[in-house]
Amino acid sequence: MKKVLVVDDEPAIVTLLEYNLKQASFDVQSATNGADALSMIENNHYDIVLLDLMLPEMSGEEVLKRIRMDRNDTPVIVLTAKDTEFDKVFGLEMGADDYVPKPFSPREVIARINAVLRRYEKSEPSSQQNAAPVKSGDIETTGPFTIDHKQYKVSVNDQNLKLTPKEFELMQYLVGHENQVLSRDQLLQGVWGFDYSGQSRMVDIQIAHLREKIESDPKRPKYLKTIRGFGYEFSTGGDDAE
Repeated sequence: MKKVLVVDDEPAIVTLLEYNLKQASFDVQSATNGADALSMIENNHYDIVLLDLMLPEMSGEEVLKRIRMDRNDTPVIVLTAKDTEFDKVFGLEMGADDYVPKPFSPREVIARINAVLRRYEKSEPSSQQNAAPVKSGDIETTGPFTIDHKQYKVSVNDQNLKLTPKEFELMQYLVGHENQVLSRDQLLQGVWGFDYSGQSRMVDIQIAHLREKIESDPKRPKYLKTIRGFGYEFSTGGDDAE
């Protein structure tokens, strides 16, 4: 039986989700604030978390940030009244696996849960085949960059970069495919683990964030280049981008 944590400060929503998830044969626990949710996630195993963003004591964004910084890859579906493109992209950048705006139907939430769980179950056996060809624990150097795949750190000229978990995963993927032109769809598939149709803007935003940290002049990138009409290319060959 799959174990679900429901995190929301609205009792009616918690009750609705608990009832319908139990009817669908899920083991359900709940929290009504961010601090309790974080403690429960740190001390228990959950197959998936349903996380509201607007929570007392600690926001859902902060909960998500902390569990991803701890390298906890428990799937998270964000449930929130915030449904603008910025909020959606922000949640996904921080490491959410899906996003369901309120109001929602329990049937839709259960369908999203099952879809996310299927992606995780499908990707786990073949994750080594789909990921960049590096071994856990390796320290890899390319140009001025050093990537510590075990400690999840990237440095440039021996200076550590403060990357978010998703920025690190993007950097790792780009280094693993150095000198290859990658489309936005390839990056969505390779970094987010699935084809998030219609979310190419998310790739552009994440690329821009990464450039701010790895390039001395992000407006004239030397390493992470835009290939007009195709996508992006990471190279430490030294040629300036267009």
